[in-house]
Amino acid sequence: MSDRIDQLCIDTIRFLSVDAVQKANSGHPGMPLGAAPMAYALWTRLLKCNPRNPDWPDRDRFVLSAGHGSMLLYSLLHLSGYGLSLDDIKRFRQWGSKAPGHPERGHTPGVEVTTGPLGQGFANAVGMAMAEAQLAARYNREAHHVIDHHTYAIVSDGDLMEGVASEAASLAGHLELGKLICLYDDNRVTLSAGADMTFSEHRAARFEAYGWHTARVADGNDVDAITAALQEARAQASRPSLILVRTHLGYGSPHKHDSFEAHGSPLGVDEVRLTKQHLGWPVDPAFLIPEAAHARMREALARGARDEAAWDTRMTIYAQVFPHLAAELQLSLRGELPPGWDADIPEFPRDPKGMATRAASGKVMNAIAPRLPSLSGGSADLDPSTKTELKGLGDFNPPFAVGEDMQGSDDGGWSYAGRNLHFGVREHAMGAIANGMAAHGGVIPYGATFLTFSDYMRPAIRLAALARLHVVHVFTHDSIALGEDGPTHQPVEHLAGLRAIPGLTLIRPADANETAVAWKVAIEARDRPVLLALTRQEVPTIDRTLYAGAYGLRRGAYVISDVKHGRPALILIASGSEVGLILAAAERLEREGIAVRCVSMPSWDLFEAQPLAYRDEVLPPAVSARLAVELGVPQGWHRWVGERGDMLGIERFGASAPAEVLLREYGFTVDSVVARARRQLGVEGDGHHAASR
Repeated sequence: MSDRIDQLCIDTIRFLSVDAVQKANSGHPGMPLGAAPMAYALWTRLLKCNPRNPDWPDRDRFVLSAGHGSMLLYSLLHLSGYGLSLDDIKRFRQWGSKAPGHPERGHTPGVEVTTGPLGQGFANAVGMAMAEAQLAARYNREAHHVIDHHTYAIVSDGDLMEGVASEAASLAGHLELGKLICLYDDNRVTLSAGADMTFSEHRAARFEAYGWHTARVADGNDVDAITAALQEARAQASRPSLILVRTHLGYGSPHKHDSFEAHGSPLGVDEVRLTKQHLGWPVDPAFLIPEAAHARMREALARGARDEAAWDTRMTIYAQVFPHLAAELQLSLRGELPPGWDADIPEFPRDPKGMATRAASGKVMNAIAPRLPSLSGGSADLDPSTKTELKGLGDFNPPFAVGEDMQGSDDGGWSYAGRNLHFGVREHAMGAIANGMAAHGGVIPYGATFLTFSDYMRPAIRLAALARLHVVHVFTHDSIALGEDGPTHQPVEHLAGLRAIPGLTLIRPADANETAVAWKVAIEARDRPVLLALTRQEVPTIDRTLYAGAYGLRRGAYVISDVKHGRPALILIASGSEVGLILAAAERLEREGIAVRCVSMPSWDLFEAQPLAYRDEVLPPAVSARLAVELGVPQGWHRWVGERGDMLGIERFGASAPAEVLLREYGFTVDSVVARARRQLGVEGDGHHAASR
């Protein structure tokens, strides 16, 4: 009887998926047909979840990294009792449905991360496992395990081919993440051909070399064998697991079984009928859910309620024994900030020499971190350059078996409780892992590298914005002014490209005090990623007794200096290190009798979010003479300078030379700004209008 109902549930999952794809005339039916048994085994025999409370903190995390097989996940969610209706499934891939073409976090109850770009979900799962390990190490106590769950993923050939997955798998093995278990849908077919056309490596050997436990299941329909392999994987305390399950794409389809034609296109009306007949499923009605299958799958509701109630009891006892820890943990899990988290952020005194904003950022981070236990992150092997080490807070590394040639830090040692993450030279994985940590909850992750290497991370940054994940990107060396390393390391087009991502807040602070405010904005963001673009070179710490306070950064742009009376004849606008440059130029122009307003514009999107009245107050429409100054391509600045305005930017790559030489050669000097401003106004060197002579 049990085997019969198991098969009934598996076929229900299969044909809900097939019918939805066919009705939409769009989608991927092949994977659900082949992978349904492994998904069923995991979801009914091992996965700890509560469909009535998808955000229960101690649930197991499930990631469908092969997001093109989304109907597999939607079938599981609907049948298990999540808030995904059959009507939504019938409207798969249609406007307004909670069942979009690929899984989207925040759009569909029970979807943990946004997947589809292959490899991203795999790396997200690594981040989730890291977050679980860190929180467990920090808060669990003997006999009081309040953080204790696994991260599971279903991954495909395409996932394992992507470089981001290789980076993440390498790090996961090094970190000995035993609670990470990946089911590999080894169907040996890709979108356009058999996998052997491009993918002949020994997958198990590769992951074993990474330090993973591997196991094989020869028959992807053998639910008991899959369950046994999962239980064996759960017993691995210090190795993540890859279970290679031999499946068949388009299983049961008479003409498309094991064919790439079943990957990304509906089977077709006739083939759906033949497949149902071949597997003994009624041809009609479509979207059939037998009562016995419905009852079996809905057992997840009672099971989940019991599991969550047991956790609630553990948390109650934990709170009685460790009240401070419990309060801290609950606050972090809710994504809330502790009172006074920003109390120690320094206010930097005026300093004409100043400091690099990367250095100011490091000071601010280390002022925040002791009061904000959820803040955790690191760099792609660049901590000394990005200034992102959290001093005295330990390194996140495996506590199990440290080799003789590996030494823990002097200030914390090897432990999952350490808050300094070391990603190695793996920028893409760093971005995707940070996304997984943010999606897990309880952690505010940050990742750091040079701005030019954001190119390696762009897919992960884009997905963070799409999924509204609270991740902080700390990108230093933000312009050609980094100097001698030359054009390979000097970002030029990057600010424009990153500003184009919807939902990403990019902040380029002008000095140390703007950097402090930028970090406040970044920590408070909650529902979006924030990117800080910081200098390598020293910049003056602006005298705030003469110029407006840095708090204006919160509004994206603000008047930092203005005319004493009347309306300005010219508005100079800049971001980051160039704000000091326009302030110096304004002083000279004012000595020539030209009324100048200077605007610091560290964040376009924060400014765009302000009421029109404020934007017009900062940039009065009546003042058309405007000059923007930024060490990057001019693209996009037209919206702020208008049709008559001008922009001093960079239209070519950088060069290898000292920073001061580069700034001179590229025209970023007071003389150049003043000359360009005069041209905007149509005046000559002495301040007189050319037309009046």
